[in-house]
Amino acid sequence: MTTWRNPGAFYLYIFCRMRSAFEYSIGYASRFPSYISSPRATYGQGLTKFQKRRKLKQSLLKMVTPRRVAENTVAFIDHYCQHYYHLFEDVRHFEAFKFLHWGMLSEMPRKSLPAIAKTVGLKDSQTLHHFVREALWNVKAVRETRLWLTKLFIGKREIILCIDETGDKKKGKVTDYVARQYISNLGKTENGIVSVNAYGVVEGITYPLLFKIFKPRKCLKEGDKYHTKPQLAVKIIRELKKRGFKIKLVLADSMYCDSGDFIGVLEKLQMQFIVAIRSNHPMLMSVGSQKYDNCWQAYQQKISHCQSETRFIREIAFSQRRLLRCYQISKSSLSNQNGNENWYIMTNLPNNIQFIISHFYNIINWIEYGFKQVKNKLGWADFRLTDYASIERWWELVFSAYLLMTIQMTYFQFKSQNAQQYTEEYSSFMTSDNQDPNLEIGISWNSALKNLRLILKPYLLLSYSTFV
Repeated sequence: MTTWRNPGAFYLYIFCRMRSAFEYSIGYASRFPSYISSPRATYGQGLTKFQKRRKLKQSLLKMVTPRRVAENTVAFIDHYCQHYYHLFEDVRHFEAFKFLHWGMLSEMPRKSLPAIAKTVGLKDSQTLHHFVREALWNVKAVRETRLWLTKLFIGKREIILCIDETGDKKKGKVTDYVARQYISNLGKTENGIVSVNAYGVVEGITYPLLFKIFKPRKCLKEGDKYHTKPQLAVKIIRELKKRGFKIKLVLADSMYCDSGDFIGVLEKLQMQFIVAIRSNHPMLMSVGSQKYDNCWQAYQQKISHCQSETRFIREIAFSQRRLLRCYQISKSSLSNQNGNENWYIMTNLPNNIQFIISHFYNIINWIEYGFKQVKNKLGWADFRLTDYASIERWWELVFSAYLLMTIQMTYFQFKSQNAQQYTEEYSSFMTSDNQDPNLEIGISWNSALKNLRLILKPYLLLSYSTFV
């Protein structure tokens, strides 16, 4: 028999036992008044634990205020952004997400938040600024959804993976990872921020995939690890293969070829590649082997959909046949083949590929020009943010707007080919506003962006008149 020396502890013990017995006897009657009418429920014998939890969940859901419907913007933007709806707990954040897509696709000289707010008809940019800087949403979840949509459109087709380095000039030293470094777009060393980006090309259409920020050694923060640009490119390739993308060919510029690790990883993964190299790129040669140049061969290089020009290509061969082969390309006349307008590339593609490789090299040139132009049109470097968490959000929104433009470009491509049928799953992304005679029927990103801006123009005029 237990003896109680402290009367207070005894009374506390009795009170706890009586309270537990009372709660067990009534079950969840206090939470669910409908149970009181049941005598079995009153004594705790009527419902299982699973039934009680389910009833509790239903009652709590009834207490939650219904979520209001998000404000509509433009049909094709609403259809696309609806796939991200579940990622935002606050409907105002989802509206800001749609407004930013609207602004990035619109025609304006600079895609700053105040300019976007004025374009879409908002009184000020505080809502957009809060969304980019402080709102509770996961940028990784947005990226996952974007890549899921990308795989949905690509399907089982193979992609040509393009690795691109993007640098933008930035003033000051407050912004994260901004330092004096080489900016490939400018061709010189400047104070700026650099990222390594990956794009997939499928049947002439570009899909934005992944990007990673380059962190200079002197800008590393606590917990950061230094990675070179080729190492970042390798991480991107491994991640894309892990996600199930089928990579047919990898294209990169000379910076990545200078890294033996990058080429070694591609060979280890048994991936075919074409990389640009410098004229003084070192090559290991066995004792007694020699280098010689084959004869020039002329071919027609397609510059645009309507124009082409004559160029020349020749293989730089060695005494012993190698898996890695080098080629020289020139656009000069035959009398001036050793001029400055020469390019060198290296590949592990098999067989006789002189003219096939010239086609792929045209994509490498487009990497240096086209990708930068697209991102400039969408506002890649127009952010006024200092912390990288916010910059990463901005860049992810630009990639999302890029994907939206790509999806519409896919539609215009099928339109130009007089496609008879299109699956319901894909057609929900598309817009039917294609009756304007000024719409361009083409498969280039410039044509697609012009068409989208033409569709957005009436909405912009309406929002601007409302704002005024």
